[in-house]
Amino acid sequence: MAISRKEEARALSADERAHVEKSYHPAVQELSDAELAKLVRLVREQRDKAQTEARRRRREMRGKGAPKGNKPSAADAGSQTKLAVLAMAMRRLNAESERRRQLAARISLVENARKALGMKAVAAKAGPDFNTRTAHDGMTPVASKRARNLIRPMELGRQRKAAQVAQAKRDAR
Repeated sequence: MAISRKEEARALSADERAHVEKSYHPAVQELSDAELAKLVRLVREQRDKAQTEARRRRREMRGKGAPKGNKPSAADAGSQTKLAVLAMAMRRLNAESERRRQLAARISLVENARKALGMKAVAAKAGPDFNTRTAHDGMTPVASKRARNLIRPMELGRQRKAAQVAQAKRDAR
């Protein structure tokens, strides 16, 4: 189920709210790569901290962990909501950094292909890069000395089968 902005504001502190706001669409694309990396690191730290807190509260509720205060936690809905909000922000930030990484890879691939094409064109104009008196054109195909069989393979098979049938008739007499 989606979490509304009002619930997000209630679950997060002021600095966490500021970081999560930056993870939404128009704002996240305006960040530079360095700012995005810094924001990813900060949100990941906050998410991990919230995850630890949520686990501690759940253990307290089950009676397995010592309570942090005077009495064990009665509910952990707030910590679960906070964890969900930070996890969604982390997912958005990871998606944006992956989108940027793929865009950079595509641009690099196009640049490398253009560079290779240019190098190939220069090499074709310059000719071979060695000095020799022989041509070095590589292997040349040698034509087969056997005469080509002009009879269709189907015809050969038909004649072979007809000869087999005729021999079988003779042998059966």
